[in-house]
Amino acid sequence: MSADVPNDGKALTVTVDGTAFARIPIRTRVVLRGDDLDTFIAEYAAPVVRDGDVLFVTEKIVAITQGRSFTLDEIQPRALARFLSKYVTRTSYGIGLGMPETMEMALRECGTPRILFAAVVSAVTKLFGRRGDFYRIAGDKARAIDGPTSGTIPPYNKAVVLGPDRPAEVSARLRTLLAEKSGVTVDVAVVDINDIGGNILGSTLDKPGEQRLVRILRDNPLGQGHQSTPLGVIRAA
Repeated sequence: MSADVPNDGKALTVTVDGTAFARIPIRTRVVLRGDDLDTFIAEYAAPVVRDGDVLFVTEKIVAITQGRSFTLDEIQPRALARFLSKYVTRTSYGIGLGMPETMEMALRECGTPRILFAAVVSAVTKLFGRRGDFYRIAGDKARAIDGPTSGTIPPYNKAVVLGPDRPAEVSARLRTLLAEKSGVTVDVAVVDINDIGGNILGSTLDKPGEQRLVRILRDNPLGQGHQSTPLGVIRAA
């Protein structure tokens, strides 16, 4: 549960557009494939949220509860996946598509033609010093694929998790659920946040609200390792 304390190395509050916001992490058990997201949110978030809060939910737990996580031994990469993964730049926050298994899932999720086109364009534009074209072309589904790292909580240190399905619909459903369970009006956002930035995959906010939320979460207050805080609340401080 939440105790209004930040994760290690993170600040509880941040000021954006002249307003101070608390980013309150909610500690939970590990979400497993087969868990029900609504039950999970009712257990951990409903006792914490207040009127006017924004509940932000990591895309990973949404995807896991949708059956969109796969152990490495469930994935058989094709030769094309092994080839393309060699040319992906790995970053400090995650492996991305830089392993055959995650690239294989990108080929399945996005389609081989789109991934090949993204790879060709990226190879050309990199010659001119331009970066990021691969994911711009491959799209959010490719960007959201999460591979295992040394800091990943088991059993997901040996799994690939895809992006969530219909995150905007999930956000709307969870908003209704929290109104029923807690009697409060909140906004909900499904977020893909890491230590170098983030995206709002779906929410009940308007576009300016989503843009503000990205700035509020810029330093990734939920952390990138074993914090076991896949949920958080934004509250005017």
